[in-house]
Amino acid sequence: MARSGSLAAWEQRLANQRREDERQAREKRQRDRDAERVRQQDHLASQQQAAEDKTAAAQAQFKALGEVLTSVLPLRPLTFERLLAAPKTPGFDPGPLAAAPPAPEWKDYVPAPLTGLARFFFGGRQARQTAAARARYDAAVAEHQRQEAERRRALAAAKATYDRKVTEERAKAAARNAYVTSRRSAFTAGDPEAVQWFAGCVLRANRYPDGFPREYQVTYDPPARCLSVDLELPPRAVIPAIRSYRYVKTRDAIEPVPRAETEITQAHERLVACVALRALHETFAALPADLVHSVTLTGWVNTIDRATGVPSRPRLLDLRATRPVFASLVLDAVDPAACVAHLAAHAPPALGQSVG
Repeated sequence: MARSGSLAAWEQRLANQRREDERQAREKRQRDRDAERVRQQDHLASQQQAAEDKTAAAQAQFKALGEVLTSVLPLRPLTFERLLAAPKTPGFDPGPLAAAPPAPEWKDYVPAPLTGLARFFFGGRQARQTAAARARYDAAVAEHQRQEAERRRALAAAKATYDRKVTEERAKAAARNAYVTSRRSAFTAGDPEAVQWFAGCVLRANRYPDGFPREYQVTYDPPARCLSVDLELPPRAVIPAIRSYRYVKTRDAIEPVPRAETEITQAHERLVACVALRALHETFAALPADLVHSVTLTGWVNTIDRATGVPSRPRLLDLRATRPVFASLVLDAVDPAACVAHLAAHAPPALGQSVG
């Protein structure tokens, strides 16, 4: 009977252990499922956020293109004063050379004095220790003097280098300012080359988004008070081909949403018109009316002919705007392409042409 009772108890313990193991296994499976669900949720949120971030970047790039004209309207026009150079002369910074290392002090070397009977029993040893300390102190003083002399030499050399650079920067600024001043005098006198030079400074002064070409050529006709600008326009490729990004859960992939070809074409046409109006605005704003009454603008792009594969430079714009007509425009409210067509329509018949 005792043996049967022991067997029953053992079997009961086994059953309890199995139930406990099964319970722990169920709990582990549940924890694993919960952890996997959280991981998948985190991954989904991360992918969706990545898609939103990429979309925001694409939209910001597209928005910047749309503000090529309006972003510069509040800015002050370029002047000769702003072309003057100020020498870049930051204050002299000697760095660690500015501070001398602390000199050694005898109190840090002298042995502790003996007191009482120790002076009689160990006086000789105290004298030897003091002599050795004096030798170490004298060596430290000599080393400090050597290091201090070296620091002062290095400091003097650094200051001399700084003074030389300051002199060079001031000389460069003075030469630049003398050049600008001479240009301003010639500009005031109506010298065609000086007018062309300053107009070129105007066209390259303000920044465009990345990827924009900056090639231009300027000529000036004094009798007609007409400035001619030959300007490279941004190619169609600067328009972002991707409108947005979306996360496709079934493929766990972030995929681009392409921009429609018609939208790209319209955006490029608008951008070309904005660049043309911006060039006219900056030119008329910076050059006085007694020198420039009208501006002729020719715009072209560098591209590849799709039919031949040969590089080509098709002309996209050819128009002329007079100052009174341009001054009547409200540039922050116009439709750029329509405005360019309006300017072409109001140009003198012999010179005005429409957008191509």
